[in-house]
Amino acid sequence: MDSPATEVEELAHAAAAGDATALHVLLTVLRPDMLRICARFLPNREDAEDACQDALLALTRSIGGFEGRSSFRTWLYRLTANRARSTYQRLRGRFLAESGGVPLPDRPDPRRTSVVAGTRLDLLDALERLPPDLAEAVVLRDLLDLSYSDIAALIAVPEGTVRSRIHHGRSQLRLRLAPPGGT
Repeated sequence: MDSPATEVEELAHAAAAGDATALHVLLTVLRPDMLRICARFLPNREDAEDACQDALLALTRSIGGFEGRSSFRTWLYRLTANRARSTYQRLRGRFLAESGGVPLPDRPDPRRTSVVAGTRLDLLDALERLPPDLAEAVVLRDLLDLSYSDIAALIAVPEGTVRSRIHHGRSQLRLRLAPPGGT
């Protein structure tokens, strides 16, 4: 009997080869995991659901591009994280448009935002200000808990480069997330 991870890999390869039934089963099996990943980024359940649907659609459209350089799950985590971040950017853009260009407050209002949600929003804002290669490396390691070797295979750079990007990204995040006038 195959393990669930092996079954997912087999389904992914079959779907990438054009098997519509395998794709349907794959989407059904992966949706809960993809929703959990999106919820790590987006504090509002409806926003996470929206990002998950976007990620499922992106998976459907791009499964043919899965080359197997990394495990399917690693590839999927990257795709899902990117869709969650894109959803956040879209929601932020919509807020700016609806508010007449009034920017978001520097810090979420603690009377209306939970500590966890506020921290996520702060982190997403700080990630948006990082160079994309640093933000991606930090997200893959610290939010999605991928190994250095998996990240290196996924983004096609040496493991030392991955470690360097994560180090520099974390350093910049630390500065951006420090309380004003803080320690």
